[in-house]
Amino acid sequence: MFAKIKTSLQLFRQALVGSATINYTQGSIGRATFLLSVPMILEMAMESVFAIVDIFFVAGLGAEAVATVGLTEAVISLLYAVAIGLSMAATALVARRIGEQNPAAAAIAAGQALWLGLIVSLLVGVAGFLFAERILLLMGASQSVVDTGAGYTRIMFSGAFTIVFLFLNNAIFRGAGDASIAMRALIIANGINIVLDPCLIYGWGPFPEMGITGAAVATNIGRGAGIAYQVYYLCANNRRIQLKLKDLVLRLATVWQLCRISVGGIAQYLIATASWVFLMRLVSMHSAEAVAGYTIAIRVILFVILPSWGLSNAVATLVGQNLGAGQPQRAEDTVWQVARYNLFYMGTVALLLIAFPAWVMSFFSEDPLVISNGVQSLRILSYGFVFLAIGSVVTQAFNGAGDTMTPTWMNILAFWVLQIPLAWTLSGFMGWGPEGVYWSVFIADAAMSLLATLVFLRGGWKLRYV
Repeated sequence: MFAKIKTSLQLFRQALVGSATINYTQGSIGRATFLLSVPMILEMAMESVFAIVDIFFVAGLGAEAVATVGLTEAVISLLYAVAIGLSMAATALVARRIGEQNPAAAAIAAGQALWLGLIVSLLVGVAGFLFAERILLLMGASQSVVDTGAGYTRIMFSGAFTIVFLFLNNAIFRGAGDASIAMRALIIANGINIVLDPCLIYGWGPFPEMGITGAAVATNIGRGAGIAYQVYYLCANNRRIQLKLKDLVLRLATVWQLCRISVGGIAQYLIATASWVFLMRLVSMHSAEAVAGYTIAIRVILFVILPSWGLSNAVATLVGQNLGAGQPQRAEDTVWQVARYNLFYMGTVALLLIAFPAWVMSFFSEDPLVISNGVQSLRILSYGFVFLAIGSVVTQAFNGAGDTMTPTWMNILAFWVLQIPLAWTLSGFMGWGPEGVYWSVFIADAAMSLLATLVFLRGGWKLRYV
């Protein structure tokens, strides 16, 4: 028993430290999945910390400061969509080239992805710098919010490159199988942000008191440090991928290939985000307590499914590398094995949330109406976890194969053709209220999972070349 524990701890340490010598297209699928998914889970947890930390420290400045952060983040979510889409394309191309045992071609793909990241960063940065006040006004901000927060918004948009390149470089490392570097880059970025946030906001010690503007400066410095760490390893000569100056020579064919793949990734994120906003609008038509309960439930769910996302993201890398190595059957076997892991985890979490929703909600609110709405939401949404477990893995398998458009069309069908009309019908026309919205999410998740599985079984993704 102690030998097994020791072996498990050694494997966990290896996952955190990383290695440039691991071949994910050979050996145990379970071991490969573990080595990739552990750092990916921690990476995503670190990414979610950014927004929480900023809100936590800014809250002391008052409602106008918090409103500025919220409104700015709402607009920047569009940039996240572009960055995530580019990241999907970068991961797919780099993973395929690494699987083909062609690290030189993987470096070229990475170099071209950086060109796209630079173009997007410049466009967003210049627009945000020039029109910060107008962006806040268009989002419905009052003049007092604009006066208080324009500096924050201007700096956040001017530093768009830190968002884009942090996402993009980490996608390159994930595609290459160096997920531990991606994890450590975000730990560094978050650590610096956590230290600098209160110092620059409130003027602690030798630091100037910058108010809400200090939060933007701290965030960009933290992310910038993470990027510096990434660049060091991108150029190192002892990693899976080594970027050289010749790899940065513009190659339009590769750039176009990245653009074509990223369109689907961008669309996937925007479709899902837009549908969530619409559902929130339907819930808000009933009561503030329903909105509060639903919001808390969603945030709890987003936290507890982080391991599921880590497993799903690992699938994208493993599928890409195995297809590149000419092993489509191993790629398919990997998907089903990871789906079983994910099903076990998500099923366990679902049982806990279904059994103890009131206990979970009690940590966030004492209002009985908020708790009641949150309990109802948690229970119904948790019923769909078994479907979500399979659907998320299969969807990332398509993305890893470079087929980002298939999940996009499935998202449109599940979220906009089915979920939104059903939510409106059940909550309004049928008189179910917020409960109708929650059941529409469950039904859409089930339909999405079944559709994705059926399309996956057809096997067309195995023939996709990128």
